[in-house]
Amino acid sequence: MTQAITVDFISYRESVFEILDLIGAEQLLAGQNHVLVKPNLVVSSPFPVTTSPDCCRAVIEYVRRLGAAEIIIAEGCGDSSLETDQIFSRLGYGKLASEIDVRLVDLNHESLVRLENKSCPVFKELYLPEIAFTHFILSVPVLKAHSFSRITGTMKNMMGFAPPKYYAGRFGSWKKAVFHSRMHQSIVDLNTYRTPDLTVMD
Repeated sequence: MTQAITVDFISYRESVFEILDLIGAEQLLAGQNHVLVKPNLVVSSPFPVTTSPDCCRAVIEYVRRLGAAEIIIAEGCGDSSLETDQIFSRLGYGKLASEIDVRLVDLNHESLVRLENKSCPVFKELYLPEIAFTHFILSVPVLKAHSFSRITGTMKNMMGFAPPKYYAGRFGSWKKAVFHSRMHQSIVDLNTYRTPDLTVMD
């Protein structure tokens, strides 16, 4: 069952901690040994196009209080000319990772698993990183408009897991270009294979 709660912004630490407390996240997160924090860093533009590192910092501080054994920040950018490590650096995530001792993971180059679901209209076969199935996924997107959709949020944020080796090129130079064809159904199919376990949306 999906539950959505909103709070007003005061500061990232105060508001993130408040909303996670309100949804009972402590009970959900306390037993997790591997947590993957997934911001939206599709391109190198700063917040509000992409997730603020300060928002991710607050999320990680909350999770860390509960004793999770491993927390990583993971993204697979969609930029046509930049790699994810360059996006991390430009948007302040390299600095964040150094300050709070968190590993950065480029989902575009992780080991993959092949999945099948014949009921999916677009992606009857899909490749996703193994790490998507070994970690609790805590999605941290920003709510914004999109040229192919009225809004974009946590479901579209899962496109960061799609490997460019299979999903770039056919509909443009963007690393996840294949998803631009039948955008809505493509996103639904992707989330049929794997959805976030928890979302904090700025």
